[in-house]
Amino acid sequence: MPRLRIGTRGSQLALWQANHIANLLRERGHEIEIIIIKTTGDKITDVALANVGTKGMFIKEIEEALAENRVDLAVHSLKDLPTQLSSDFEIAAIPKREDPRDVFCSVHYPSIDQLPGRARVGTSSLRRHAQLKAIQPDLEICSLRGNVDTRLRKLQDGEYDAIILAAAGLNRLGKRELIRETISIDTMCPAAGQGALAIEIRAGDSATAGHLAFLDNALARAETTCERALLNKLGGGCQVPIGALAEVRGQSLHLTGIVARPDGTQVLRETREGTDPDQLGEAVGESLLQMGADVILREVYGLSLIAPQQP
Repeated sequence: MPRLRIGTRGSQLALWQANHIANLLRERGHEIEIIIIKTTGDKITDVALANVGTKGMFIKEIEEALAENRVDLAVHSLKDLPTQLSSDFEIAAIPKREDPRDVFCSVHYPSIDQLPGRARVGTSSLRRHAQLKAIQPDLEICSLRGNVDTRLRKLQDGEYDAIILAAAGLNRLGKRELIRETISIDTMCPAAGQGALAIEIRAGDSATAGHLAFLDNALARAETTCERALLNKLGGGCQVPIGALAEVRGQSLHLTGIVARPDGTQVLRETREGTDPDQLGEAVGESLLQMGADVILREVYGLSLIAPQQP
């Protein structure tokens, strides 16, 4: 079997993800080299993600390595990928998905609803910020950047009363000690693609695609395709207050989508079922636009939604 080079970010979680895929490929007889690539998003650590505004900030340099044939495949968190990839690349596989939900982590408080007024809650996500404010308007939402260990250390050091993280990252790293509550979808709708990995390759690289085909999970592919179709319809990326979660239930998909004002004063929510992932995502996105999501998102972007903005 041929040698394969994997491009990845250098964070602890990114390396876990790359090594996980590497081990599955080694079991198939491949020799694997992992190549760490520092991205724009890794270099900008002192600014909230919602305020950065750089498209593809966690993938640009990795895609450049792919295009220049310095790596054969890239392992990403799917939610970092724009909904419309450059025609130079394709998603070869979306492996089995981890828990897509968010979790509430705290040293002193057992759940979100037990937080006192003016409690300091850390998050880097405008989506989480908006939904937290909708739950408890007097919370003090504070920017939180850094890798998982850094965020947990800041919580333990008392810089925050609580922080919100993705369940998937903590599960993968085995760092569940400070999880106090797995937040229900009704309370906090996750980001599109949260908990899923994406294996990206050069478009038309049929040989590498063939080696990766066994990694593709049909359920994860259907769910995330649906969520990303909704995101694309709304012209949104991972730094805007949009949530989407699709779940396969029996023979159909069940999709929940939300768009929220950053201050939490309005949360638009739509839930529908269907069998075609793209059509269902577009339909829920269109319904949210008709409900007024376009007004909210124009305010967030500061411009028209005619041209969808990618992360």
